[in-house]
Amino acid sequence: MATIDLRYGSRSIPFEYDESRFQALKAGCEERALTDVEIGQRLDAPIGTERIEDIVSSGETVLFVVPDATRQAGVGQIVNLLVRRLIANGTLPHEMAIIFATGIHRPVTEQERTEILTPFIAQRLKTFDHGPRDLTRLARVGETSGSIPVELNRALFENDHVVLIGGVSFHYFAGFTGGRKLVCPGLASSKTVSATHKLAFDCDKRDRREGVGTGLLDGNAVHEAFVEAASFAKISFAVSTIVNDAGDVTEFFCGDWIESHRAACENYGVANTLRIEEKRDLVIVSCGGYPYDINMIQAHKSFEAASHACNDGGTIILLAECRDGLGRDDFLQWFDAKDSKELAGRLCERYQVNGQTAWALLQKAEKFNVRMMSELEAETLGRMRVSRSRSIETGVSHGFLIPNGSKLRIVNSS
Repeated sequence: MATIDLRYGSRSIPFEYDESRFQALKAGCEERALTDVEIGQRLDAPIGTERIEDIVSSGETVLFVVPDATRQAGVGQIVNLLVRRLIANGTLPHEMAIIFATGIHRPVTEQERTEILTPFIAQRLKTFDHGPRDLTRLARVGETSGSIPVELNRALFENDHVVLIGGVSFHYFAGFTGGRKLVCPGLASSKTVSATHKLAFDCDKRDRREGVGTGLLDGNAVHEAFVEAASFAKISFAVSTIVNDAGDVTEFFCGDWIESHRAACENYGVANTLRIEEKRDLVIVSCGGYPYDINMIQAHKSFEAASHACNDGGTIILLAECRDGLGRDDFLQWFDAKDSKELAGRLCERYQVNGQTAWALLQKAEKFNVRMMSELEAETLGRMRVSRSRSIETGVSHGFLIPNGSKLRIVNSS
């Protein structure tokens, strides 16, 4: 018998399994963390642009854009290194500030602020939260080629330089996280967020739009709209990281905000795409623990990965603590629809970002027998057509084990 640790919130659940019945699906390998020296070497050789010290002059202001607590990107290590470089280059601490690209997520807590940035940075640099509905801090700066209004946080235009710092992993309709997503949706108005996300859904077919999906950038309407919207901002430099399960930076790309992000995506995609010869009747998937299972909306990304490995009518057991609940107070209302087709109709009549996540979740719940180990109430799970599981009950099926579904793209070769 073999044993695998499945992350659940901040702890691990050991699972003993028969290797003749289960196959563990893992991509790439657990790379060692890069040292400060190694990251410094890459900062000295950026992709498609000059070093940050050659871009920022003494007396100019710098705005660092970083993700919120739903992402891991090694931000603390990276911000510390960049701040030291800029101070050595003549930039003063009061000329630098940090904004959290929360998009339509909740603001970061004080504890999260310190954990993301490290106490040293959190105590010395000004930090701001983004408000997607705060009209006093939003500016309309133009439209995309598809006539989507682009409204972004004014801080992007009140500083001489904008530096993006984000992590790259798969996203089930934007293709990949990081890069342009730090600006749109990260620092966009709720109107811009909704309009760009709506491109993921084809209301004529009542289904996902063609070209939109995990690991896809070229021809992806959502990605292209994000890039167009972000292009209005004054982005001088960008960092894209890849982290291991411990949150340590194992790959680092920096430089031009489009080129360096694309390089990171290509690296991540190759290392974390798995091809399977056949689907199975049982899939046990962990989101990878906190923050990937912080709420149901985030946990759905692992559900998406698992769905590509499970036979229709099969069972998916999802481990997702969801300490923050569903992620939105109004998320559960979408499940009042009798089925995913009715929900799709409502979505097309009155589109909301999280309605699309609800549709994707309900569609899978109709296709598979879904059980969850979670802190969510049984009644809440039931409304989502999901049943509660207090333990990992496997029966006699042959299946797959996915220890970190949030980081994996599964492709069926058959």
